[in-house]
Amino acid sequence: MPAPRPELSLLPRPGKVSPRPGRLVLTRDTAVRALPGAEGAADLLRTLLGPTTGLPLPPSADGRVVLALDPQLGGLGEEGYGLTVGPQALMLRAARPDGLLRGVQTIRQLLPPEALSGGAPRTTWELPCVEISDVPRFPWRGAMLDVARHFQPVSYLRRYVDLMALHKLNVLHLHLTDDQGWRMPVDAFPRLTSVGGRRAQSLADGVPHAGAYTKAELRDLVRHARDRGVSVVPEIEMPGHVRAALAAYPHLGNHPGRPLDVWTRWGVCDTVLGVHEEVFDFCRTVLEEVMDVFPSPYVHIGGEECPTTEWEASPAARARAAAEGLAGPHALHGWFMGRIGSFLVEHGRRPTGWAESGSELPPEFTVMAWRDPAHARTAARRGHQVVTAHHRATYLDYAQSTDPREPAAQPGAPVPLHAVHANEPVPHDWEPAEASRVLGTQAQLWTEYVRTPDRIEYLTYPRLCALADRAWSGGPGDWAGFVERLRHHTARLDALGVPYRPLTPRSLTTAAAGTAPTPR
Repeated sequence: MPAPRPELSLLPRPGKVSPRPGRLVLTRDTAVRALPGAEGAADLLRTLLGPTTGLPLPPSADGRVVLALDPQLGGLGEEGYGLTVGPQALMLRAARPDGLLRGVQTIRQLLPPEALSGGAPRTTWELPCVEISDVPRFPWRGAMLDVARHFQPVSYLRRYVDLMALHKLNVLHLHLTDDQGWRMPVDAFPRLTSVGGRRAQSLADGVPHAGAYTKAELRDLVRHARDRGVSVVPEIEMPGHVRAALAAYPHLGNHPGRPLDVWTRWGVCDTVLGVHEEVFDFCRTVLEEVMDVFPSPYVHIGGEECPTTEWEASPAARARAAAEGLAGPHALHGWFMGRIGSFLVEHGRRPTGWAESGSELPPEFTVMAWRDPAHARTAARRGHQVVTAHHRATYLDYAQSTDPREPAAQPGAPVPLHAVHANEPVPHDWEPAEASRVLGTQAQLWTEYVRTPDRIEYLTYPRLCALADRAWSGGPGDWAGFVERLRHHTARLDALGVPYRPLTPRSLTTAAAGTAPTPR
């Protein structure tokens, strides 16, 4: 069998690709015909290709590039699309607007890599003739970025979204608050960012770190992402991972008179929110402002790694547990999450949290299973929607190899490229009812050891390519086929200036990764 044409080595792999003879030539005279409902996709096509190709792609009733919504294509679902490129015209069709946005990214990948960078001026650009029918396996294909440990400017978040969209990922999970920093502006509690957004140092390095977003910046990010078919899911941690909030408002803790600083170490801090009513007023007010900025149906409220030490020692917390008829202070965690979850449901949102050993989330929660793959199946059996995020296959803050020349990363065994691609969000032995509750999967990048955008992208790519491939394409993992497509895809990453980890014979093997890393 002949080797695949490089321009058809698409990533993620489409469901069906049928090459056709010939090429479509795009020139400065090439126009776009956007039928009703397709205007957003046409605007995105111009936004992405105009600056880098010099093609204005003006609107025209007789344009050779045709974008159309067709309700008759309901079988393609929310994000599927059909693309036909012939020698004289291009037709992109979908049942829903997001399907057209996915097709726009395929058109970008069909063009030469230089069309992504704008490095070489041309008067014409060529697309290979092809017919593609493409539907994603999962509706949730995400990437979580921690901006609490190390703040990143919103200009970089827009680039992060652009790279996600190129790979047909559709959920940016934005981790906005933690022990080491609070980045979400809350008008009712300005000290959350003025105090909680600053820490004196990190691991005794003597270097202050600070940063917070404005609501205008975050709304612009949401719009930028929506235009590319990406939803932004905010995460506001509670009742643990809140040291930055308690530094700003100590009365919300279990020792109201105790002054605290924003935590300067990594790991799990034992300071947690109290369980008095003022705390719930605080949480509700914060989340109301979060929901005003982020229209996503999902709102993540953390819930993981919440020590109960302070509750066990607090007479007020023990009394609250007894008054609520709970088995003890340890049961306050589930009760706390249930109260906040109900509040979000009342506001038309879907509460989301991390699965933890020994603590079940209330039934209305969407569960992210990170610590143990068995937690995902347990949650599905209980009726939860599930997003799989097993740390041994999706945590990109771990190194990609044992090479001592690798930059500093989260302590623990590496998570190599193959481990990400080999990860199966729904194991074959699950019952159909369990499998049906899996929304999808996502990668995580915690930033304790990651300060800069270049480091983020080095750790993220090409591993996020592997996750995107499996989350979209489904089926048994074709490692050899993925590697072949990835070799071509790196030219696109080069054109976009992504400082990815280079492909080496060792990185493309299927060797075991070693022992399990310690959770964060």
